[in-house]
Formats: sequence, structure tokens, C-alpha cells
Amino acid sequence: MRTRLLALAATILVGLGLVVPASPASASTGGTVDGDTHPNVAMIAFYDADGRFRCSATLVSPRVLVTAAHCTSGTLGKTLVTFDSVVAEAPPSPLPVAADVTAGYTAAEITAAGYLAGTAYTHPNYSNFTDLDNWNDVGVVVLDEAVDIAPAPLAPLNAADAIKHPRKTLFTAVGYGTEVRQADVGSQKPTPMSYPIIRRYVEMPGQKITPQIIQTNGNENDPFGTGGTCFGDSGGSLWLDGAVVGVTSYGYTANCRYIDGYQRIDIPVVASWLAGFLS
Repeated sequence: MRTRLLALAATILVGLGLVVPASPASASTGGTVDGDTHPNVAMIAFYDADGRFRCSATLVSPRVLVTAAHCTSGTLGKTLVTFDSVVAEAPPSPLPVAADVTAGYTAAEITAAGYLAGTAYTHPNYSNFTDLDNWNDVGVVVLDEAVDIAPAPLAPLNAADAIKHPRKTLFTAVGYGTEVRQADVGSQKPTPMSYPIIRRYVEMPGQKITPQIIQTNGNENDPFGTGGTCFGDSGGSLWLDGAVVGVTSYGYTANCRYIDGYQRIDIPVVASWLAGFLS
């Protein structure tokens, strides 16, 4: 359940997918408006028992998108997918509301609104943020129909293990996460804002690599990086040398300006499961 995504001790904010009430939230901390730089990165929206949520995902075959397990586990009905780089610059949200929120989206509701429909699957060994050694925060969305978009390449098996100096390595993260900035009125403390809903990318130096996780320093004030991931970037792709090596899994702070964590997809326990959808 998305409302229980506080794990890895009480200090870590996991599940960078933000609940979407009548209208969703969006963009990243710092970084660059993506435009068509990563046309294979999508925004997804879905229902579970706690409401409607949105995450990011990446096309890795004509019908398969890879995302985070906490963006697929417990999904009711179909998942909405859009590759539009700009979903909404200001309210209201363009996303449809399911006729029966207890059953989630139907394919007909999604396609009638002009979006793509897919079915969510979760890694069978997803630990729901309880076991760092067996994290497996990865899922897929299989589209009902193939799209004519070039899929993102996947990093070779164990690619991240070859990195000897993570802090000297720049990673790129792409997604539709919440933009952190000062509000137009009221408190001027930088806060995750609801709009615009756009695709962005950020560059971040590595911080640590484990057998399951890649951590980065996601601070826009870092002299070697341009920003970090935030709410709504969950499931978005982490790129290394032009290929996807991980998906956004968690962050450490509510204002998205510290360490970010990414589920590795270049490890055997994940790669072998993904292969079953790509064959």
C-alpha cells in the first residue's frame, strides 16, 4: 500500500510516487526539462485500495515498461500510460477519473481519454522495503498494444559492479517527479509543488553501490550534479553510459534534497525476471 511507504528506518522516505487526489503532482528537483531527450520515459497513473497514484516508467520493448514494484503492487484494474513530455502545466489535471474507483481504471476509460492502457506486474520477490538485501523494488507494465517508440537499452548484467569510484560517476535520472521550489504565495520555503507535470532529467554523482541498490547525491546544489528525484519520479529510469541500470525507489528527505536510492535492474534476480516479459 502506497500509504505505508516509509521504511528503511524511520528516517527514509520511500516510494517517491505521490498520491493523486482530484489532480496529480509532478516534476524533479532541479534538473532540465526533458522535451524529446528521453521519449521512451512515460508517466503512469493507477488506482489501489488507497486511491489514485502516479509514477514514472520506461519503455524497454515495444509493449513493456519497467518501473518500481511499489508502483505496480496492489494495482486495481488497468494502468494509464502517457509518453507526453508535458502532461499539464497548470491545473486542472487532464487524467480521467475511474467510474468505479474501487475497481480502478478500465481499458475503455483510459483509451477514451486518449491514453494508453496496460497491465501491471510486480517482481515476485519484492520485499516491500523490509529487506535491503532482497529489495527487488521493480515491476513492469505490459501495454495492451505496442507503441512506435524506440525502447531504452538495458545496461549489461552487473554493469554497476564495474564502477570503482561511485562519487566520480555521473548518473542520469528521468521522470515526472515533483518540482521543489518556492510557492507563488505563502511560505517561501522550497516545497514539492503540484504543477507543472512534465518530464525532466537530472544528473547526479554516485554515493554508494550495493548488490541491490545504487545511491546518488540528489542535491541541485551539488557542484557535480544538477538535481535529484522527488515524489512522482518513482519507477523512473536511472541511466549509466546511455543505458538503463536502475529505477527510482526511495529518497531520504521530504524536500528531496539529499540521497536518492535506485533499484538496480542489472542484477541477475531482476534481469532474469524481466527477460520473461521481453522474450
